[in-house]
Amino acid sequence: MSLIVENIKFLRKHFKGLTQHEISDHLAVSRSRYASYETGRIEVPIDVLIRLSKFYNVTIDVMLKVDLTTVSMDHLMKLDNNRILLPLKMDEEGNDNYIELIPQRASAGYLEGYADAEYIENLDAFTLPFLTTGKHRAFQIQGDSMLPLQSGSYVVGKLVERMSEIKKDKTYVILTRNEGCTYKRVNPHPRKKLLELIPDNPIFEKYEVPYHDILEMWEFACAIETNDQIN
Repeated sequence: MSLIVENIKFLRKHFKGLTQHEISDHLAVSRSRYASYETGRIEVPIDVLIRLSKFYNVTIDVMLKVDLTTVSMDHLMKLDNNRILLPLKMDEEGNDNYIELIPQRASAGYLEGYADAEYIENLDAFTLPFLTTGKHRAFQIQGDSMLPLQSGSYVVGKLVERMSEIKKDKTYVILTRNEGCTYKRVNPHPRKKLLELIPDNPIFEKYEVPYHDILEMWEFACAIETNDQIN
């Protein structure tokens, strides 16, 4: 049975506590048709997936890729545009102050696995005692577009929960659908729903990314250099 079948059943019963009749009324479909979605007899059409995503405030990606029956709904972090991050790296006392580590070799996999609970749980992680508020992750950067920060350094970023929190001329790790992870200085254009990405190294050109292509943003908190730069 597919994940989507198990997930929509789980969300209805355990997240909202609804009957099939109640959710089918909300979706404007018959109860028998909705029941066929939950048994897998009929594939859930995209328009219904969109309505379910908005109703439960869970992304379509998460419904398709994450086994929600294994995830505590109390630990889901709700973000803008019905996106959800799964901060599942927790200690024995239930604290989620771990900083997951995404090295360059794993950055391509992060684009596919950022919403996958098992992927996040298997990432290496550490703590920094001076970062006590917010959710943080550490991303290894590559290339020289953000000199003087050297290629191979790690940028520890704090999760941006709303696009309105983005600050002009600050630096962020940005996860986009097409490019994956990149680290740039930004200039938001909320009216155009665009984000201008500006390299600190002037030999590289700035470019724009539409808001709808952005999956995650992490505001610079600190950097960890991996090479001795002192001559």
